[in-house]
Amino acid sequence: MSRLRTALNRYVGMRQGLGYKYDGPARRLSAFVTFMEARGAETITSDLAMQWVTSMGRQPSWSIRLADVRCFAQHLSHFDLLTEVPPSDAVPPARRTKPYIYSDIEIQALLAAALSLPPANALRRWTYHCLFGLIAVAGLRHSEALGLLRADVDLEQGVLTIRETKFGKSRLVPLHATTIAVLTNYAARRDAHLGTPRSPYFFVAEQGGRLLHQYVHRVFWRLSRQIGLRQEGDRGGPRVHDLRHRFAVQTLINWHRAGEDVERELPVLSTFLGHANVRDTYWYLSAAPELMNHAVRRLDKRWEVRS
Repeated sequence: MSRLRTALNRYVGMRQGLGYKYDGPARRLSAFVTFMEARGAETITSDLAMQWVTSMGRQPSWSIRLADVRCFAQHLSHFDLLTEVPPSDAVPPARRTKPYIYSDIEIQALLAAALSLPPANALRRWTYHCLFGLIAVAGLRHSEALGLLRADVDLEQGVLTIRETKFGKSRLVPLHATTIAVLTNYAARRDAHLGTPRSPYFFVAEQGGRLLHQYVHRVFWRLSRQIGLRQEGDRGGPRVHDLRHRFAVQTLINWHRAGEDVERELPVLSTFLGHANVRDTYWYLSAAPELMNHAVRRLDKRWEVRS
């Protein structure tokens, strides 16, 4: 095993020990070390790092690989003075996909369309109606909703337990009484349909197995075309994940309209959404003109005070 590979294993172990899953960065950095080993290089230089960053994939992914290598190189530079940390602006920054902010009418239409899914006597329509509805009202990642176990959904206390999320953390998500009622109804329909439980998962496919991501997205695309959110053949358009974005933006707007200090409340929303850092939640301020205007006014007031 090369010296660089040994250092990577220790580095990944350290990050995971701090509570990060770190699966994606670990895979990418392993590929980087393989690249270095093929060249007989044991010390990171900016030139070699940039060769690897730009050697594969499309430009939007370069900034992700650069960020991974920079963090690893910064760590190594404390032990190896010859290690070079490539500059952060060496490649154009990745542009984050602009979220689609659903209106109340669009969400209602989506959920109503789900209830029209054939066949009429199947569980399928109720599964997708409740799945998309829960993501919309609780701000879950779709992977979190699909991963919910029966034991994670406490309908008596009205609380979801979200386990081992994107960043390796768990959190509790309280539910509104109306959401509890809908989920209770779904659970009764599910158990009546299946008889003996065949799966530990809360949301299940028709025969009781776990819902698969690809089928969920396929159904969503069909429903979104049905209600006019996208046209036949459109490759872009609203996504399931945008239901989570809409929840976050609407929460901030509601706080703003209620006279709350939105900036002060951001850590609350960050915790609710399961973000690793509050700065990830700040991004939502740019997703709605009303919030952007609010942020601009706050900055203007700060500059007036300073001047």
